Amino acid sequence: MLTVYSKNHCSYCDSTKQLLSIMEIPYEIINVEDKPEAYEFLIQEGHRSVPQIYKDGKIFVEGGYQGLNKLTKDEIINQL
Repeated sequence: MLTVYSKNHCSYCDSTKQLLSIMEIPYEIINVEDKPEAYEFLIQEGHRSVPQIYKDGKIFVEGGYQGLNKLTKDEIINQL
């Protein structure tokens, strides 16, 4: 399952969730505004923006929504 690090009022975060839902790819949301430890994790990983998409604690795709949007459903499923 994918983990989407997100925040409130973020259009790219909303687009990421919508894309994954349309593709029927399971995901969980971690809102960095609600969980400071999640925000610290992203900072330690070198990220300064959201969404960030992870799988098993490792970056799944670089570039957040824009990186994800370049992949087909089959490419995503094959990487899962």
